Amino acid sequence: MSNEVEPGKAALQERIDRIKQGGASKYHEKNAEQGKLFVRDRLMLLFDPGFELEDALFANCREKELPADGVVTAIGKINGQTVCVIANDSTVKAGSWGARTVEKMIRMQETADRMRVPLLYLVDSAGARITDQVEMYPGRRGAGKIFYNQVKLSGKIPQICILFGPSAAGGAYIPAFCDIVIMVEGNASMYLGSPRIVEIVTGEKTTLEKLGGAKMHCSVSGCGDVLAHSEEEAIALARDYLAYFPANCSEKPAVLDAKPSVSLEKTLEDIIPGNQYTAFDMYDLIERIIDEDSFFEIKKLFAKELITGLGRFAGRPVGIVANQPRVKGGILFHDSADKAAKFICLCDAFQIPLLFLVDVPGFMVGTRVEQAGIIRHGAKMISAVSEATVTKISVIVRKAYGAGLYAMAGPAFEPDCCLALPTAQIAVMGAEAAVNAVYANKIAELPESERADFITSMREEYVKDIDIYNLASDMVIDGIIPANSLRGELIKRFDAYSSNSAASAERKHPVYPV
Repeated sequence: MSNEVEPGKAALQERIDRIKQGGASKYHEKNAEQGKLFVRDRLMLLFDPGFELEDALFANCREKELPADGVVTAIGKINGQTVCVIANDSTVKAGSWGARTVEKMIRMQETADRMRVPLLYLVDSAGARITDQVEMYPGRRGAGKIFYNQVKLSGKIPQICILFGPSAAGGAYIPAFCDIVIMVEGNASMYLGSPRIVEIVTGEKTTLEKLGGAKMHCSVSGCGDVLAHSEEEAIALARDYLAYFPANCSEKPAVLDAKPSVSLEKTLEDIIPGNQYTAFDMYDLIERIIDEDSFFEIKKLFAKELITGLGRFAGRPVGIVANQPRVKGGILFHDSADKAAKFICLCDAFQIPLLFLVDVPGFMVGTRVEQAGIIRHGAKMISAVSEATVTKISVIVRKAYGAGLYAMAGPAFEPDCCLALPTAQIAVMGAEAAVNAVYANKIAELPESERADFITSMREEYVKDIDIYNLASDMVIDGIIPANSLRGELIKRFDAYSSNSAASAERKHPVYPV
């Protein structure tokens, strides 16, 4: 009996091995020249050892040149957490999509939905196969269903995109609908039309990097969130990122073992200047209040006047939104407002509390930004702050002027608490601008020899009026905390508020100011 079974087993194993080899050796060689790993090697780095399941390995197996139909759909574990993965095989028709490719992708999305676990997209695809367009493009379970499912899964389970190669035409929307996009410098790209198509349609001559390269998207368009210098780094970043998140929106993120903050010679009181207009590096503050080596920054290269990232306080994940005085004075632009809105929504969806570190002169003014729609973009950020029901703590580090106070979760936006450092200020505008606005005509009428003294006295009077202790007396803020005590205060407050629960508004959804 065993003699009858063994030949069948051998034939099956031979087929499995052949499929798992992917495309022809010349395509593997080409990828190796570009510094690209084979899809199954990527999965070995991504998954914890010893646990992996694969679905639809034999998809389209009658076509020998299309092993697994160019996509691997698998279930594995990352940091002990079960995840689902959809991964293009660029050695098979450049990772292009056929009818069965699309069906495999849809089924794995449905599996992740049923299991309520994170879904990762390892993208390296030239897009749709024109030869299969009737079967894979227009129907109810055609390519459009992939994007439909992504939208329905958004905020329900984490969706992560690691972009190793191209994500072309309609396929470019896979990263667009993910929570985070990690792009590999030099190889990753996303674009609706290739340089050749762009030239045919518009007459513009461009390059792939300028049109849709990783560095461009991570620094200019904002479509990319994290720039990785190698595939190995990109995969490690995805694993690190997932450690901050729960499996789905119904669970809370894991609290890890507490770690101290980094030990540095200069304290917070040493590094924060008393002068509101003297620049300092907000990263230095963040480093001193979070657990050591726990900061995972998102969109580091985009809209640098605002910092967004994940950190830990005594092991507890927290989303951080911080103004950066060293870049454009920390003033908010349309891009930084968009950056903040997306990040706030991400944290709120997965029960990650938010910390706002406020040192903001307000929103930028001028013809250029008004034409770019800064009011509309600012409204997105303010909407995101208003909609968020997770724990929110705002800390006025130095200044909170104008609508910047609102966008950074000021008192009117129901933070669990609004704290301030002893030298902080909250005002419609700074003293210099306020005095010029109110007394411009009087200053012009004064003899030139008297103007300087008058301006100085008015500024001093204005500063007294907005003194932080006056605001504490009126309960505008909830506490004044010495800078060197800020970490300890935040750890206690995030722990105290961890049992918070808040119901969403009774409506279908707001009319988003997009």
